[in-house]
Amino acid sequence: MIKQEEVYKIGRLGKAHGVKGEVSFQFDDDIFDRVDADYLVLDIDGILVPFFMEEYRFRSDNVCLVKFCDIDTQQRARELTGCDVYFPRALSEEADDTPSLASLVGFSIIDRSNGTNIGSIAAIDDSTPNILFELDNGTLIPASEELIESIDAERQRIEMYIPQGLLEM
Repeated sequence: MIKQEEVYKIGRLGKAHGVKGEVSFQFDDDIFDRVDADYLVLDIDGILVPFFMEEYRFRSDNVCLVKFCDIDTQQRARELTGCDVYFPRALSEEADDTPSLASLVGFSIIDRSNGTNIGSIAAIDDSTPNILFELDNGTLIPASEELIESIDAERQRIEMYIPQGLLEM
């Protein structure tokens, strides 16, 4: 059984496309294309289920059409509409480049100056040019490369220099 902490959300499935079982997939992270992945994990009624991909093709920078194995009709593809799509952290860690922002959800933020755990990343706010980590306690922290000292993917920790006064409210 796949556990929630073993995966991270990369997008959501949209409408069925055509009659042969393709479905549109709007993604925030193209890790599935950068890493040799055979499957994506879908949230089906609260259960994380792996779905193997036959093929996919990009429609834009953040939308592709996916054909899953054994999903051969428009009706079967419609059943997947609205499902959240997740990617295995273990496969993501095999990538040579730096981790994607989406993969950092769930990581703890540690204040480098005093070793204090500030909270866990609940979401990433990338709606503006200044990307923010939204912590589970409601705190917003700038996700600036200049503030990040280190990222430990194995322990799911990010050590950061927190600007003075940022946490005072």
